[in-house]
Amino acid sequence: MSRSGRFAAWWPGGGADPGEGREPDPRFTFANERTFLAWSRTALALVVAGLGIVQLLPPFPRVPVGRHLLGVPLIVLGAVLAIVAYGEWVRNQRALRRGDPLPRSVMPWILAATIAGVAVISAIVLLISALR
Repeated sequence: MSRSGRFAAWWPGGGADPGEGREPDPRFTFANERTFLAWSRTALALVVAGLGIVQLLPPFPRVPVGRHLLGVPLIVLGAVLAIVAYGEWVRNQRALRRGDPLPRSVMPWILAATIAGVAVISAIVLLISALR
């Protein structure tokens, strides 16, 4: 698929072309939408948590960039998650219309890997700041 074709597939309505396939059971469509909304809430929570860490957490002794090392990855993850959530919704809706199996999601892996990375960074920052 061309780059413009991939972009068009993500554009609003890209996954819900009425001429493509058949109308799925509304329960599956609503479940797909609820999943998208859940990922969107998670993305928003990550952005807010990252902003809170950067703006409200007291500075770490001996690690002046510690707040940014913890908060910025969460903000970036929230942004990525918001965009990928829409792409997942489109792919799932298209599969529902065609009667295909639902595609596997990469979002749980992205979320788990980034949060694990932030946890490791947190531990390192805390250990460095405790060594006075």
